[in-house]
Amino acid sequence: MDVLPSEEEQMLKNLAREFLEGECPPSLARAMELDELGYPPELWKKMADLGWTGLALPEQYGGQAMPLTYLAVILEEAGRAIAPVPLHSTMMTALTIAEHASEAQRKEILPRVCSGDLILTWAVTEVDPRFIPEAVKMQTTEDGEHFVITGTKMFVDNLYAAEICLLACRTADATSENEGITLLLVDTRSPGITNTPLTTLAKDKQSRVTFDGVKVPKANLVGELDQGWPIIQWMLERGTALLCAQMVGATRKDADMAIEYAKNRVAFGRPIGSFQSIQHLCADMTIWVDGAQMLTYEALWMIDQGMPAGVEVSQAKAFCNDKCEAVVRSSQSIHGGIGFMMEFDLHLWFRRVTSWTLRLGTSFEHRANVARALLDTPGQVRLGLPLITTT
Repeated sequence: MDVLPSEEEQMLKNLAREFLEGECPPSLARAMELDELGYPPELWKKMADLGWTGLALPEQYGGQAMPLTYLAVILEEAGRAIAPVPLHSTMMTALTIAEHASEAQRKEILPRVCSGDLILTWAVTEVDPRFIPEAVKMQTTEDGEHFVITGTKMFVDNLYAAEICLLACRTADATSENEGITLLLVDTRSPGITNTPLTTLAKDKQSRVTFDGVKVPKANLVGELDQGWPIIQWMLERGTALLCAQMVGATRKDADMAIEYAKNRVAFGRPIGSFQSIQHLCADMTIWVDGAQMLTYEALWMIDQGMPAGVEVSQAKAFCNDKCEAVVRSSQSIHGGIGFMMEFDLHLWFRRVTSWTLRLGTSFEHRANVARALLDTPGQVRLGLPLITTT
C-alpha cells in the first residue's frame, strides 16, 4: 500500500492550490457567511470547467472515472482554502447516485453535476443524531404513483443551493430482512418543504428541513423499497473519508500559519519559535496532521481497491476529530489573544475544522466501531456509522 500522492495526484494538488489561492481568498469565505446562497456560482462553474465535479464520476455521464483519492486531493485543497462551495455534499450524493441509482436517474442527474449545472445534497439525520436505522423516523405513505413524506431532517447542507436532495425515510418497520429504510430523490422546490437556517459555529449553510405532506414520484426511488440502509452506509463511508481529507487540508494550512507566525513573532528579544515549548508544540502539530493525512488516504486507498474499509474510515475520522482539533487549538495558543479575534483570518480555519469534527460521526462513535471490530467474531458488525466488516 502506497498512500503517498502519485505524480499525477501531486500535479493535480499543485494545480488546485494555485487555482484556489487566486480565486478563493479568506475575504470570499467571509462574504459567503453572510450570503443567502452561501457560495459564488462563478467559482463553482470554474471548478466544474476544470473537471473537478466530475472527477470521480463515470465517463459515460461526462466524468473522468478517476479513483476516489483524486477527488480527495481536490477536497483537501478546498479545505485548505476554506472554499465556500457545496463540493462535499454534491460529490457525496453524486457518487451514491452513480453507484446505486437507476440508469434513467443517472442520465438525468450526473451530466448536470459534471457540467456544474446541478448541486446536490443529502438528508439522513433527524432529532436523534446517530447514524443508525432506528434514528430514521420520517414517515412515508403511498398515494398512487407517489410517496407522501412527513417529518423533519436536521443539519442538511446547502439546501438553498441544491436542486435535489437524497432523502432517507422510513417506509416500514424493521424486520430480520431489512431496516425498512428507503431512499428518495426529492426536488427541493416541492410544495410542503420548509427550510429553517441553523446558526452554526462555521457559519456555513445548514438547515432544519420540515416536510409536510411532500409528494415524491415513485420513479424517484433509489435502490429498492425498504432496502436503503446499506446504500446509506455506503454513502456515509465515502462521505466520511472525503470529509477527513477536507479537514486535513484546512488543518495543514492552520498549522502552517502558526509555524510561520512563530518564526516572525518576537518576544523577549527573539522569535517565539526559538523557545523549546513552542518548538515542541509545532512539532506535535506537524506529526498530528501527517498522521491524519496518512490514515485518511489509507482508508481512501482501500475503498478504491474495493476492500472493506469501515474500520479504516473510523480510525481516520476518530483521529482527525481529536488531532485536527488539537492542531487548531494549539495554533490559537501560539497566536495568543489575536487568534481569538473574529476579524483575524485564523479564526475562519478554527471554526470550520471544529465544526467538521462534529459531522459524520464523533470520536466516540468511531472508536466504538473500531473497538467492536477488534472484539467481535468474524462477520459483519453494525454499530452506528459505518458498516464494518471484520475478517
